[in-house]
Amino acid sequence: MAETQVRLPEARYEFGGDEFVFVELDREMSLHANFKAMAITGALREENIAGIVDICPSNASYLVRLDPEKLHPNDLVTELRRLEHSAGDLDEDLVINTRIVDVPVLFDDPWTRETLLRFRENHQDPNVTDLEYAARINGFSEVEELIEAIGSAPFIVTMLGFVPGLPFCYQMVPRSRQIEVPKYVRPRTDTPERAFGYGGAFAVVYPVRGAGGYQLFGIAPAPVFDNSRSLPDFHDRIAFPRPSDILRYRPIDRNEYDRLRSEVEAGTFRYRIRDVEFSPTAFLKDPDAVNHDLLEELYR
Repeated sequence: MAETQVRLPEARYEFGGDEFVFVELDREMSLHANFKAMAITGALREENIAGIVDICPSNASYLVRLDPEKLHPNDLVTELRRLEHSAGDLDEDLVINTRIVDVPVLFDDPWTRETLLRFRENHQDPNVTDLEYAARINGFSEVEELIEAIGSAPFIVTMLGFVPGLPFCYQMVPRSRQIEVPKYVRPRTDTPERAFGYGGAFAVVYPVRGAGGYQLFGIAPAPVFDNSRSLPDFHDRIAFPRPSDILRYRPIDRNEYDRLRSEVEAGTFRYRIRDVEFSPTAFLKDPDAVNHDLLEELYR
């Protein structure tokens, strides 16, 4: 089933003082809007324009920081408008060079279960777990069906935010199959490090322990943030995920979780990663076929 093509409105450009230009491509999240943001920001990086300090893609928008002594904000907007109508067209030739990554997750684990039970008064339904609540409101008869749906198709990292290294991930399925849940009525004051959460249509892995409002579904054995850079996958950066990464959240059992945690503690853990070329237009035409090929490449 093809993803419904979305006709995006004209982008909205706003200035943040002299140093920032914010561009909103759409007021709601869609894969089409996110692919367009990736295409524009990718093309902008390749142009290597003097005066651009940083480029930050988001779910359906992006932010550019500039040095106004080297690049006038109006000149930057002129260039961004050009890219909106060229690089952002999602033509047949557009290819995103990215990674597909296996991310193991232990669902219904004892640590996030203990946490969510401490905060039932903050939840929409205090009488069930977050997984049970999410399964019910998404039309699944059993929690296992919800877990299977999460693991059946990969997610794309649309942005990093909230805290360093936290990946906002949108499942690569048509809208009719999107899993959606509300955030807690009131946020928790505690969330375990590496907790796998879901809020709106976004899945996340919490990089560090702290507050949070997403529904808690499980926990990952491996970190997405390593300030010490002690693990091999973190030698060149403290945050593992990158915008446009494609993550497959793979359900695992407790034995595999314990084994992988031992590898993390020994400093030997490596994510399973494959470099891939991803075509947004091919995906929008046939998501299931593209996902099948991506997962086949990941586990070959």
